[in-house]
Amino acid sequence: MLVDTHCHLDADEFAPDRAVVVARARAAGVVVQVLPATHADEWPALREAAALDRGLHAAYGLHPTFLRHHRGPHLALLEEWIERERPVAVGECGLDFFVEGLDADAQSRFFEGQLAIARDAGLPVIVHARRAVDQVTAAIRRAGGVRGVVHSFSGSRQQAETLWDLGFMLGLGGPVTYERANRLRTLAATMPLDFLLLETDAPDQPDAGHRGQRNEPARLRVVCDTIAALRGMAPEGVAAATTANARRLFGLPG
Repeated sequence: MLVDTHCHLDADEFAPDRAVVVARARAAGVVVQVLPATHADEWPALREAAALDRGLHAAYGLHPTFLRHHRGPHLALLEEWIERERPVAVGECGLDFFVEGLDADAQSRFFEGQLAIARDAGLPVIVHARRAVDQVTAAIRRAGGVRGVVHSFSGSRQQAETLWDLGFMLGLGGPVTYERANRLRTLAATMPLDFLLLETDAPDQPDAGHRGQRNEPARLRVVCDTIAALRGMAPEGVAAATTANARRLFGLPG
């Protein structure tokens, strides 16, 4: 049994065959998926996608690279959605200093607002931190009392250890399957299993054997098998540990 802790199943790329993708994931042992949001206009479509299967769980948030869609009132609207819909997390939220033209101050306002919402609601956060791990970590520390996952982690061991000390998990996906990703693969091989989550970030970030194609949650088995091989253990052990971690963090049913 596997949990894909980061899949954008509501994306347009899945519009032609969304139900088939879910069925294919289940056949591959991926029985639970966490579906993070990108912006407020898409929350209704995300809710509809999550309703397809009992193993699909929505998270609502404001993604930093969709900054042009966000408005000040959306933070208050997010609080309303969380109270009404009872998602498993707040997100995807965070900071992105890779994409040019994104206002850093505006990103920070929306991110810190969402950290406060998650803390007050007792929910974990799903964090995007592209070229911004230190800034994200500082914001988490300032917020206090927040737990969650930094998805698609690509930072250093030292940055990872700081996040673990704050109670955060790391999500690893397709990039770990690329042989040249030496630092990431070393981290996957040596990090404490208690802080590891598996993800696809589908339809993005396909694994090395699927490069250039649409990613999907069924490919999570490749991620699991790769990390198991790096750690010198059976895939079943990685699956069991990461599934338990996901259930603990997101409060998923057993």
